[in-house]
Amino acid sequence: MPAFDLRDAHGKSFSSKQFLGSPLLVAFICNHCPFVKHIAYAFSDFSQEYHDHGLEIVAINSNDFTRHPDDSPEQMIEEERRRGYTFPYLIDETQRVASDFDAACTPDFFLFDRHHLLAYHGQFDSSRPSKDLPVTGKDLRAAADLVLSGDAPDPDQMPSSGCNIKWK
Repeated sequence: MPAFDLRDAHGKSFSSKQFLGSPLLVAFICNHCPFVKHIAYAFSDFSQEYHDHGLEIVAINSNDFTRHPDDSPEQMIEEERRRGYTFPYLIDETQRVASDFDAACTPDFFLFDRHHLLAYHGQFDSSRPSKDLPVTGKDLRAAADLVLSGDAPDPDQMPSSGCNIKWK
């Protein structure tokens, strides 16, 4: 897993070193993307449920908020409140972390096992804003269940689908 040391919108620092020895989900999200908005409440519920099972979770906003003010730190605080996010929602202002992860879109999910080896890089589920499918988190849930039990997820994984990261 690429190392990171980022702050949240409240100014608190978080480092990848804090999560050593624990499975970790790194989710690249933002506030304005319709794909993120589509899964936001279900992802919030997922994060609370799976944190209780031992999965650490951080979300990272790597979008250029100078050109996309809806993704600003002030708006991130509002988004946390609105969606009930209980995980750290971090600012990648230099976009180095997104680049290190090869993150391409929002949402983009990277699930690491307790040794911080990549176990899953894929979609939350098959729902999309334009599809009439329920938001369940089926794909990410299946992968997280396997990682938490010490098993490897199926290597055949559907990639994330969403808005491109807004690069500087």
